[in-house]
Amino acid sequence: MFIDRVKIKIKAGDGGNGVTAFRREKFVPRGGPSGGDGGHGGDVWLEADEGYNTLLHLRYNPEHKADRGSHGEGSNRFGKHGEDAVVKVPVGTQVFDAESGDLKFDFTEAGQRYLAAKGGKGGWGNAHFATPTRRAPKFHYQGRPGDERELQLELKLIADVGLVGFPNAGKSTLISVISAAKPKIADYPFTTLEPNLGVVDMGDYKTFVVADIPGLIEGASEGAGLGDRFLRHVERTKFILHLVDVSSFSDRDPVEDYKIINRELAAYNEDLAHRPQVVVATKIDSLDDPERLESLKKQAKKDRKRFFAISSVTNTGVKELVFEVARLLTELDSEKSEAVSP
Repeated sequence: MFIDRVKIKIKAGDGGNGVTAFRREKFVPRGGPSGGDGGHGGDVWLEADEGYNTLLHLRYNPEHKADRGSHGEGSNRFGKHGEDAVVKVPVGTQVFDAESGDLKFDFTEAGQRYLAAKGGKGGWGNAHFATPTRRAPKFHYQGRPGDERELQLELKLIADVGLVGFPNAGKSTLISVISAAKPKIADYPFTTLEPNLGVVDMGDYKTFVVADIPGLIEGASEGAGLGDRFLRHVERTKFILHLVDVSSFSDRDPVEDYKIINRELAAYNEDLAHRPQVVVATKIDSLDDPERLESLKKQAKKDRKRFFAISSVTNTGVKELVFEVARLLTELDSEKSEAVSP
C-alpha cells in the first residue's frame, strides 16, 4: 500500500528533577549540599532513509516519544540523559506543523536529520546553588518538560521524469517496458491507484528514475477523480513525459486530452506549466486514422514541445524516446551546474 500523507504526534523526553541532599559521611566533618542535577530529556529526530519509499510504517505507529531524563541523586550524582527517538522517513518527505501548516523541513537527500522536538533540560540539584554566603540551600529545580507537537508528513516522490496523461494513456505499460517496475496493467480507467517508480538502466552505470503518476482527468486540480492527491509528485521531476492515447479504439480527441491535462497541471502549480515537457503519442500500433496522430503532432509543434510517437506493445519508437530522455536529463544537469558555478 502506498501512503504519502500521514499525521504523527511526537513528544520529547522531560528533564529529570534535581534533588536536595546533604553529605552525611562519617569522615567528612563539614558536609554540604550534594544534590545532583537531573538528566536532560531525549530529543525526537526525523531522519531520511533510503530503505523507505512510503509513509505506511507511520500510519499504524503515529505516536513517538523519547525517554525522559533520570532524576539527580545525592553525592553529586547527575541523572542520566534520556535516549533520543529517531523516526525514519523516506527521501522526499516534507514536514509541516499540523496546526499552522508551516513547512518545517524538506528531506531531499538520504541521511538528512531534522530536530523535530527538543528534550527538556534537567533540573538543578541543591549543590548547584551553593555559594560562600548560602552554604546549605534546601531547594532544587524540577526538570523542564520536553517539546510536544503534532506534525503532518507529506511525501513527494523524487524522480527525474514524471509520466502524466489521462487514464489508460499507456503510462504503466511504458514504465514496465523501459524499467523493471511491474505496475498493474489493465484495459479500464484508473487501473493505477498509486504512483510507481521505475529505474531505467542506460548502461555504463547511468540510470534515471521515472515516476508513473496515476491518471488525471479534467478537474483533477480541484479534486475530481483521483484529485490532486498525486499531483504533488510531479513537482519534483525535472521534466514531464505527457502521454496521449491516439489509438482508434479511443473515442476521445487527442488534442483536447493534451490541452486538458496541461490546464490541470497549470491550475495546480503554475511552475508545472513551464516545466520542460515531451509529448508522446501512444498506442500507434492501434491507429487507423493518421489524422489523430498528425493533429497532436501539429499542436505539440505549435507549443514548441518535442514530439514522439510510440507503441510500448511493439516497442516502436521506445528506444529513441529513452535515449532522448537521457540526453535531455544530461542537458538539464549541465545547465544547472553552469547556473550554480561562480
